[in-house]
Amino acid sequence: MDQKRRVVVTGLGLISPLGNSVKTSWHSAIEGRSGAALISKFDTENFLTKFGATVKDFEALDCIDPKEARRTDLFIQYGTAAAIEAINDSGFLEFYQLEDIGVSVSSGIGGLSTIEENAIILKEKGPRRISPFFVPGSIINMASGNIAIKYGFKGPNLSMVSACSSAGHSIGYSARTISYGDADVMVAGGAEAAMSPLGMAGFNAAKALSTRNDSPEEASRPWDKERDGFVLGEGAGVLILEELEAAKKRSAKIYAEVTGFGQSDDAFHITAPAEDGVGAKLAMKNALEDSNLDVSEIEHINAHGTSTPLGDVVESMAIKEVFKNSADSILVSSTKSMTGHLLGAAGAIESIFSICSINNDVVPPTINLINPDNEANLNLVANQSEERKIKSVMNNTFGFGGTNVSLIFSEYS
Repeated sequence: MDQKRRVVVTGLGLISPLGNSVKTSWHSAIEGRSGAALISKFDTENFLTKFGATVKDFEALDCIDPKEARRTDLFIQYGTAAAIEAINDSGFLEFYQLEDIGVSVSSGIGGLSTIEENAIILKEKGPRRISPFFVPGSIINMASGNIAIKYGFKGPNLSMVSACSSAGHSIGYSARTISYGDADVMVAGGAEAAMSPLGMAGFNAAKALSTRNDSPEEASRPWDKERDGFVLGEGAGVLILEELEAAKKRSAKIYAEVTGFGQSDDAFHITAPAEDGVGAKLAMKNALEDSNLDVSEIEHINAHGTSTPLGDVVESMAIKEVFKNSADSILVSSTKSMTGHLLGAAGAIESIFSICSINNDVVPPTINLINPDNEANLNLVANQSEERKIKSVMNNTFGFGGTNVSLIFSEYS
């Protein structure tokens, strides 16, 4: 194509540890509330970590057929619920042919609870007791699949699997799918529900999780010298991406424009980031180049900021090297301090918060930031939200395997 089509965001949907809608989650984030609490859904007596950032008061039957709810893993239910909110918010359905609407709702891990439960059934009761819905109810692409089936969307349908960068990749590639004319609308985001005994035990074994069991709400503390690992979160975020001219023609509400998508890989280690931040820097540089924005035009970065000892330092140094003198004026925060780490859904929930910052001119805080480990001397938004005119936001998501994504959202004008 001679010229790429512009892509805008016209709908948002969210199921998170801070609330089961965009409005409630955003309000909690601005207030600096933690979604972490002791786990009650399974017995944690023998676990090193006994808490997580859980979704509260979620009723799948409010939005999903009871029969389908019984047949699908929780991550699919979260993703479907978030998609329903986003689609209703956008109101695009009557304006497009179904073949021009695609779906890309990703996950980093998928139906872990369902896999775990069926492994127990297999061992205790034998293969004949496994449900025929086990596989279609747990595999990663079935969040996208179920959303497409529910609405009859016949456009591109795919799920990105790139660990904690999954939703970032889904949003970025969905925007490019529209840019190059393969769809007019994409339902894009991520969903995750890995808070199961197996998931918690696996991350504990990798020494990735905080063990601050006496104060869960203070456990996720990006850039704080006392951080000891991330807090596992769950939920889903979905964005409606739409071709600009078509959105304008139907007088759609436009939240923001997707202006930049950058990606890279550290090619260094299966879990640890490259200590020189080479991959993070390359992803951010690629996003800036894609956006045609200068470093001075980014007012806010919603950072990956997981609360791990090495990762936070590497990212902050990478930001400083990419943005140089402009880094001093950028408001940097990590909403994972409140939501925990939603793994494959992180890029979606944080993109939604980034867009909310543009629409409300306020940046949510990094809570629990008492003793900053901030060698890069970034302008961290500590403990209280900060009001400022926000026109462009970068969101970083980095994952196991060294995969990196940076997205840039800008005020539409």
